[in-house]
Amino acid sequence: MKIEGHRFGKNTLYTTKRRTLALSVAMALFALYLCANILRLQTVKNGYYRNKVFDQITTTATLKAQRGHILDRDMNVLATGKTTFRVFVSTRQIKAAKEKSGDAIDERIAAGLASLLSLDEDTLLKKIRNTAVLDVTVKKGLDGEEYARVIDWIGKEGLSDLVFTEAQYARDYPENTLAAHVLGFVGSDSQGLYGLEYQYDSLLRGEDGHYLYAKDAAGNELPIEYATYVPAKDGYSLVTTLDSYIQQRLEYRIEQIRINHDVENRVCGIVMDTKTGAILAMATSSPFDPNDPYTLDSVSAAKLLTSGYAEGSDEYKAYKKSLLEIMWSNKAVGELYEPGSTFKIVTVAAALDSGAATMQDLFSCSGSHVVGGRRIRCHKTTGHGSGFTLAYGLQMSCNPTMMQIAERTGADTFYDYVARFGYFKKTGIDLPSEASSIFHKKEALLSTELATASFGQRFKVTLIQQLTAVAAVANGGIAVKPYVVERIIDADGNTVQAHESTAGERIISESVANEISKVLCEGVSGEGGAKNAAVEGYEIAAKTGTSQKFDILDANGNSYLRIGSTVGYSKVGDGGVAIILMVDEPTTSVKYGSVVAAPYIGNLFSEILPYLGQKSSVTESTAEVPSLIGKGISEAKALLSERGIRCEVFGDGKTVLSQTPSGGEIPIDKTTVLLFTEPQSSYVTVESYCGLPLAEANERLMREGFSIVLEGIENRALAEGATVTAQSIPPGTAVKRGERITLRIVYCDFED
Repeated sequence: MKIEGHRFGKNTLYTTKRRTLALSVAMALFALYLCANILRLQTVKNGYYRNKVFDQITTTATLKAQRGHILDRDMNVLATGKTTFRVFVSTRQIKAAKEKSGDAIDERIAAGLASLLSLDEDTLLKKIRNTAVLDVTVKKGLDGEEYARVIDWIGKEGLSDLVFTEAQYARDYPENTLAAHVLGFVGSDSQGLYGLEYQYDSLLRGEDGHYLYAKDAAGNELPIEYATYVPAKDGYSLVTTLDSYIQQRLEYRIEQIRINHDVENRVCGIVMDTKTGAILAMATSSPFDPNDPYTLDSVSAAKLLTSGYAEGSDEYKAYKKSLLEIMWSNKAVGELYEPGSTFKIVTVAAALDSGAATMQDLFSCSGSHVVGGRRIRCHKTTGHGSGFTLAYGLQMSCNPTMMQIAERTGADTFYDYVARFGYFKKTGIDLPSEASSIFHKKEALLSTELATASFGQRFKVTLIQQLTAVAAVANGGIAVKPYVVERIIDADGNTVQAHESTAGERIISESVANEISKVLCEGVSGEGGAKNAAVEGYEIAAKTGTSQKFDILDANGNSYLRIGSTVGYSKVGDGGVAIILMVDEPTTSVKYGSVVAAPYIGNLFSEILPYLGQKSSVTESTAEVPSLIGKGISEAKALLSERGIRCEVFGDGKTVLSQTPSGGEIPIDKTTVLLFTEPQSSYVTVESYCGLPLAEANERLMREGFSIVLEGIENRALAEGATVTAQSIPPGTAVKRGERITLRIVYCDFED
């Protein structure tokens, strides 16, 4: 037994030593691991864990950069920033206060804010009772008056620890719809979404700053030595080429077109400096308000209302989204159209510059021309006769003449000139979403394709491309690049970047360009198709056009939709200004560009040219009409003649008994003073004058004692032979004798 016990004790001691040794080695290895890991954390991972700790004890407050302004060329503000306010509540604090006081404080808050901010009380109460979120926005975008009312209410109700406000930055467009399609708009995060706001977003938005500070476990800020302040860098501002007055006049005229001609697919227009390519105005009907871009304009809203879709349905939502996207799109840059006869300027330029024809060459038109076995008609189906010059053919917009000079020019040369005028590439204007033209490939420009292309059909371009091409003819043959932003400036007004106008390449010779301009001017002032664009006292070159839409056909496979357009230009100082209008799907009976666009081009020139300092060759009288009642007819005529005022006398008497306009007024829109030598009844019933020649309507109206204002062609001398197409006072209306009545008049005897 002793021997066995001895052996047992010896084995136990041995085992214990082994275990102790193993444990010691393990502990040593673990200690070594810990030391190595600590060393790794202090060296290799030092930065990582320092940042982790730093993040836990610090917080960052963002300092928002102010978005730059957008200004017109005279530094008028088109887009800027403004301070608005957000009202929000702490739902959990409201719940706690309600439980503590036993008062229905949530209902009181909902009722008060709903009344102040015109909100639905029940909806607001549900939001306040939703304690799953800490911060519920009651309303944002409050103006100063609303904010003041809320602050006053919070103070009176003692709710400063439950209802809160904060200042926010919001984009503001002080002119509302003006230049909306050019400016675009921003999203809720102040990021540019359309127009210049999108194109120059990186420059406009600036760089946000931040305030970094340390905090303790309770979230309180630690001493200032732990804080870092990085100031925000405000965005740059854009000084554009837009002129607010010209933009306003353009928008007014295109809305007139939309209403007068019941246009289905919008109207758009551009005004450009022909020397530099600067865009003075660009507009599309109907403009939206960038301050509220997700609200449909009245035209789009009417389409949605009559769509037949149930409000809130998927179809309704999808259609509204498509209407919004159409409403936002800049038609002048982003959509294609067939330019029609306005392209004949390019066809003639190619023929003259290449030597294929001269303005004195003689042509004939029987009403059609056969090309490749296909008879292609002229707009004047009876023909323009024979033995007339190319100049006359251009003024009369004769299709067979264009087809014949295109044949002489040849497909390859014609194609090369189309390329020279910039139709095969984007203009590069500094606006987003510029579309690319669609034209025949060179090898596919066969005889029929060449013929239809010669008068602007069966290919598509953008409006900005068409105006840019015509501007090259207007300025003497030099290519220009259109642009909208003239300068980029910082917050102190210092120029950071400026547009550099470089001399463009010569497209056609100066003599050819001047010759075309001369012919187009004569067509406007004479009997050409663009005579509706005439402005007394100014030399206007213009070309009208009407094209078919072949991508939408009726049940019989015929095109029935039309696009009417007109392009015109005039000298201003050592440069010039060009205007183009495009009317997409007018639905009134007359759809020609000579009627739906040309008169409005004339209206625009009559407003823009004097504004730009171009003097009229005709001196207009601004003298007041003297009081002539009681004076003899001879004396009255002499007094008016001294002031350069025309007059018409009614009756066989010798003394003026009444007059229109009254004494002291200034005749507007070339109104003639009416002198009556016999008693006149107080009221007269308006008749229908639409469809009458101006001369007949004028005589009837003046005998009834009306004061006549002309619109469309605003000068009687130019308007003789024109037709009345609309009147401001409906037929059958009883009005006082001497009332002013506006007649819209155009020449309707010309297709293009």
